[in-house]
Amino acid sequence: MSGHNRWSKIKRQKAAMGATKGKLYSKVIKEITVSSRLGGGDPGGNARLRVALGLAREANIPKDTIERAIKKGTGELEGESYEEVMYEGYGPGGVAVLVECLTDNRNRTSADVRSVFGRHGGNLGAEGAVAWMFHKKGVVTVKSGPAEDAVLEKALEAGAEDVVPQGSDGFEVRTAPADLHTVAVSLESAGLPLGEQKWMYLPQNTVQLDGDNAKKMLKLMDALEDNDDVQNVHANFEMDESLMESLSQ
Repeated sequence: MSGHNRWSKIKRQKAAMGATKGKLYSKVIKEITVSSRLGGGDPGGNARLRVALGLAREANIPKDTIERAIKKGTGELEGESYEEVMYEGYGPGGVAVLVECLTDNRNRTSADVRSVFGRHGGNLGAEGAVAWMFHKKGVVTVKSGPAEDAVLEKALEAGAEDVVPQGSDGFEVRTAPADLHTVAVSLESAGLPLGEQKWMYLPQNTVQLDGDNAKKMLKLMDALEDNDDVQNVHANFEMDESLMESLSQ
């Protein structure tokens, strides 16, 4: 399991224990509102909203809360107006970092993100500094249970590009960005137990970290994702799994 994927699992564990549940709810609701504004409130014709609703189900967000967020996005209820911003930078050890934000104040968010990078051994870069190091992909999580051969066969039949085993966490089925929903529907119809469906920026190359750089990198990730305007953080680091577990306690 890659370092960043391991970090994603730790985030989910923290949310399940309630440590970050409030922030998770807030980020998912914000995404539902923005996706509804951009593509309408009907998930049948709005792929981004479908993904956001899947995240909401995984997070057990109440139905009435989701419906209010959609109505705010479509203008049926009064709500905030958010702007999408992507920041690029470097973490400790030269790790490439992409930070996806939804903000109602670009100046505030830019200053906050820059400050977080600076406090944790990194620096904010210019547009285009590291984005070229990543490929955007659709990712469908298949929960543990099915055999790898069965998942691979059904994923390829559905039009997926790759299947990556994730140990006890099951499998990641990776797709072209536009094929995420189609592949997910096909896998579900084939009887596979699905988890999250989302778009991710996957690194072409990774940087191995240990020691002080590993500790600083995890603190940087934690601080970025703790910011209310930050939706997702993508990075190309790797580190020993036991080291990440110990540093994340």
